[in-house]
Amino acid sequence: MRGAPSSQTLHRVETQPPCDVIIPVMARGWESKSVEAQQAEAGEKSVRPHPPMSADEAAQWRQKESLRLSRQRVLHQLETSQNPRHRKLLEDALADLDEKLKK
Repeated sequence: MRGAPSSQTLHRVETQPPCDVIIPVMARGWESKSVEAQQAEAGEKSVRPHPPMSADEAAQWRQKESLRLSRQRVLHQLETSQNPRHRKLLEDALADLDEKLKK
């Protein structure tokens, strides 16, 4: 039977594409949503312009931002620290940063 399909073609099962083909498509989708969010955020920022800061105000803002970021870093280290002496040191540093931020 020359024209008849063989038993191999009758029982052939189509397989799905490998996962690595699907993942880049998903990544582009997430990326486009992120871009949309960034564009929306940029649009909102341009609506509310801030008045220009004086040199002293800018210095104070940088100092406060530096203290805030240091506090965040100390909190993260405190969450992961297991050594009691290191935790005590971090707690003291956190208290000092909180005091400076209040001023």
